[in-house]
Amino acid sequence: MDSKQQFDQIKSRFLELKAQRELLKEQLKEEIQKKKELESRYDNILRARSVIQEVAQRTQSKLEFHISSLVSTALAAVFPQPYEFQVEFVSKRNKTECEFWFVKDGEKMKPVDSSGGGALDVASFALRLVFWTMKRTRPVMMLDEVFRFVSVDLQSKCSEMLKMLSEKLGIQIILVSHLPEIIQAADRVFHVKQVGGVSYVSQEEDNS
Repeated sequence: MDSKQQFDQIKSRFLELKAQRELLKEQLKEEIQKKKELESRYDNILRARSVIQEVAQRTQSKLEFHISSLVSTALAAVFPQPYEFQVEFVSKRNKTECEFWFVKDGEKMKPVDSSGGGALDVASFALRLVFWTMKRTRPVMMLDEVFRFVSVDLQSKCSEMLKMLSEKLGIQIILVSHLPEIIQAADRVFHVKQVGGVSYVSQEEDNS
């Protein structure tokens, strides 16, 4: 092979490598652009996540206050030395869970561990009202035998609390009860008697 042929081969190889270099430069430019776009999208996602987290925290804080306030109000209306009701949203197993607490004298306890079932009855009723306020369906709530574990001397307080929250929230409460203190405080009373498998309903003339 003479020198001219060698030169032509070298030149051809040079041009081939130069073309590859230009192709790689273009590919590198495209990859750099893609990287910038991905970084921009990632930054946007981080900002969006931050906003969502902030909104979620604010929503949870408002929800905690709403639940705690309403249930604590119900407890305070019935008991002379009531528990404070506290709500906490905690993250467990990558999920947000809601925990309920009774608090007295700075001590927290699970509602089911509290002494007696009266406070639990009142809190349970108030939580049903909280659920209704979130969905705001029909302004009527029907309940069966609430406050059965509240001591007799406090059942009249339950009646007062029912009326207070009914007027405050604009909801009519219809409940089934055998408790005289609850029945006597009702705006209207209906008696249901079953005879031979047939239910007869009668209304008291005046319950004022």
